[in-house]
Amino acid sequence: MSKTLIRSFREITESGIDLQRPIVTLFSGGLDSSYLLYRLTEAGATQVHAVSVGLGGDESTSHVQRIADALGVNLRIVDARSEFVDEYVRPAIAAGSVYLDTHPVSSSLSRPLIARIAVKAARELDSAVILHTANRSQNTLRRLNGALECLGFEGHFGSPYELEPVDREIKIKELRSIGLDEMAERSASGDSNLWCREFESGELDDPESHTVPEHYFRWSGHREPAVSVEEVTVGFQAGVPVSLDGSELPLQDIIEKLNWKVGVHGLGRYTGLEHLPGDVKVLEIREMPAAWLLLASRRHLETATLQSETIREKLHMEQLWVREALEGRWFGELRTACQAFIDRLASTVTGSVRWRLAGGRAATISIVADAPRYVRNREDWEEMSIQREIRHYGDGQW
Repeated sequence: MSKTLIRSFREITESGIDLQRPIVTLFSGGLDSSYLLYRLTEAGATQVHAVSVGLGGDESTSHVQRIADALGVNLRIVDARSEFVDEYVRPAIAAGSVYLDTHPVSSSLSRPLIARIAVKAARELDSAVILHTANRSQNTLRRLNGALECLGFEGHFGSPYELEPVDREIKIKELRSIGLDEMAERSASGDSNLWCREFESGELDDPESHTVPEHYFRWSGHREPAVSVEEVTVGFQAGVPVSLDGSELPLQDIIEKLNWKVGVHGLGRYTGLEHLPGDVKVLEIREMPAAWLLLASRRHLETATLQSETIREKLHMEQLWVREALEGRWFGELRTACQAFIDRLASTVTGSVRWRLAGGRAATISIVADAPRYVRNREDWEEMSIQREIRHYGDGQW
């Protein structure tokens, strides 16, 4: 089987793709992925399989089913929340995965999983084609293509939008012609999962002038009556969050509960720039309440239990990890090697962090480690250290 990168709609019909054989597309239910399904059916594709990967995001099953039915394509919904948390978010928490000290990474975690699910579906369906809808101004383009390459998919894959973007109004008009009117309501591009809700493009294009409408936010949207003061305790075992307010819970449940518990205080919002190939920067908006609290809590426990020089080296390793994930090399050897180093340090990172949340602010009120390096009374520690030195050297050495 030959391997060809698809970069335009023209290449779908000119690169030797058999439109009578199964074609797998990644389907979010958004404007771009819906329009791709429309173009494929218009081109005469008879076995289009839209793969919708559920990661705890905003899109509902009924929404994606309605679009698939309207376009007459096969819909495959995969609930991958547990796999996403265990195999991608958990390592990201351990890696303190914050992009250049600005925001936790998000789509870098979901894209390799989505690619892996797409490859599995293609092999089950005996499909030689996997298409997605990332464009040149989205880092998802190289993350999905890079993951599909690393996974060894030997067929046609890529995004027809890379070299052949389609005007938004054209997509809306053509989808309206088959009864899909709701696509006109979307004024920005969004991506969501239980770890992060992200927005970009459209009215959010300009870093020098942008206002994020409040309705974009879900977990941290304004609520009445406002919560005044709340305390939250997160427990860790060997670096992994295992409890919330004293109750042991799966990591997925901890994340879901913290998104609402922390978000109601207006915490966990990020506005920042991320680079594209060529080091061009683009604006992205994120909402990540649980991610913010969990990453900050783990850092406090690392500081409490690891040597300072070890932490300095880990900080360096974290940015290597982030770079590899960001560039679509999740399955590459360097990220895997970084992960091994990071995981090796987790054995002593056990304890809890208690926070007080109030007025849009957060402060720790308790950091408890099972094997601490901190002291709880400086004066007692000073006296003990002096006595140890006297016993070791004797009074004559003073």
